[in-house]
Amino acid sequence: MRSWNGNVVKGQVRAVTESGVIKSIVVPAHPHPYLVPEQNEGWGRLRAAFDSAREEIENSDADLLIIYSTLWPSIIGHQIQADPNPEWIFVDHDFHDVGSIPYSFDIDSKFAEAWDEANKKRGLQSRTVAYHGFPIDGGSVVALKLLNPDNRIPAVICSSNIYSNRSETTVLAKACLDALKEQGRKAVAVVVMSLSNRMFTEPIDASDDKIHSLKDDEWNNKILEFLGDGRLEDVAQLSRNIHSQIRVQKVVSFKPMWWLSGMNGQHNNFTGRVLAYEALHGAGGGVVILDPSGDGVGDKEYDEDDVEFYQGDRSVLDSVMAETIAEEEVQIESEESSEDIETSLLMALAKEQQSEHGPELWEPTEGDGQHSTEKAPKPVGPYPHARKVGDLLYLSGVGPRQADSNDIPGGPIKDEEGETLDYDIEAQTKACIENVKTILETSGSSLDNVLDVTSFLIDMDRDFKGYNKVYGEYFAEIGATRTTLAVRALPTPIAVELKVIAKA
Repeated sequence: MRSWNGNVVKGQVRAVTESGVIKSIVVPAHPHPYLVPEQNEGWGRLRAAFDSAREEIENSDADLLIIYSTLWPSIIGHQIQADPNPEWIFVDHDFHDVGSIPYSFDIDSKFAEAWDEANKKRGLQSRTVAYHGFPIDGGSVVALKLLNPDNRIPAVICSSNIYSNRSETTVLAKACLDALKEQGRKAVAVVVMSLSNRMFTEPIDASDDKIHSLKDDEWNNKILEFLGDGRLEDVAQLSRNIHSQIRVQKVVSFKPMWWLSGMNGQHNNFTGRVLAYEALHGAGGGVVILDPSGDGVGDKEYDEDDVEFYQGDRSVLDSVMAETIAEEEVQIESEESSEDIETSLLMALAKEQQSEHGPELWEPTEGDGQHSTEKAPKPVGPYPHARKVGDLLYLSGVGPRQADSNDIPGGPIKDEEGETLDYDIEAQTKACIENVKTILETSGSSLDNVLDVTSFLIDMDRDFKGYNKVYGEYFAEIGATRTTLAVRALPTPIAVELKVIAKA
């Protein structure tokens, strides 16, 4: 597991955005850092990170804490806690053995009412909750007890609707901004969430805690890398790829990223700091702070409508995709254990590290629904070129390497000694798309059937224009959705890679 040092700070920024959100914080939901931090070094580090975040809140001029928690699910619209002083004793339904948490919170009922009204004006189903005895969810309890222990700042808590898609979640955030602007408030936005969700299903010793799956750990670190670079909107867009590959696919896991991005204007201009990342009974827990800076990586390629009013359309993550994700989850769980997957991934990483000039090439794998072809470049890991699930075809990342020679059209980006070389991004992009075309056609599909493309560029500033030109020559008439992301490196010395979803 990658070690994140919370003492490394890129810069303390306290700029107030036009929206009124002066700071954003991501925290985990489990009670362990609050109740038993001494039982595990990682839980102790999370507790210390919570304490650092609390100090920053106390030293800011924030006058409101806004909590969005995935542990408060709702079905009929969104609900907002409006009881001015909810009091109770929280006992976690899974981890009741670690203790209970008495709480008494100061809730800003006037802001809750204002947010509720703003939601309705933007077409959302919304209502407030304001009666004694309504239970506060565990994630919100832990967040408020650790970030605001003395009720120094009034808070408001909002539910996470389990059916809402990105457009609905974005409108929810915009309605909250309406209420902030109306009242002239300065808020800290807090999202309570796990990174990966897969937990151990049997009790474990505290000293044995670890991230349940190596693939989850890899994705957790990628999310944290992006957030550490201030790339909040990129994480929000990348979520569609992440939740289809982690061990437990839950769209709800990334609603907080959609909401947080909406609360901050859907951009990447933040100073990001990862204060801690640790395992919590197998799940991934991170504490991250995002300050509005204006000097982040900047504009993104926004590939969905910027919705202002909710019209009851939940098609951004449509039913076909949702059913496909559910089907994939069942297949993965039934086919092999997480230990088998971890073993194969560790073997792949070991072989990659042993290679002197780059990752070793693998023979494409075959299996139920999987397809590979000798006409496409060999993979750099134990995966097929494509996999059919239902009526959809999922392609693994495809680069420009040639199947017969492994040569890179347009030239590699560096030589075997790691020295940078000049290269032709248009030639690489064309070769990428031709490889995609080959895999699709040998799988019984075609380029015309492409629905969604995720592109990875190692140098967005240098290469986007050339890549975009060639992309348009192939896809202008097809109309596939697209997300283009900047990454630091790819496994082979290439500058571009495409990941594709198509109709089978």
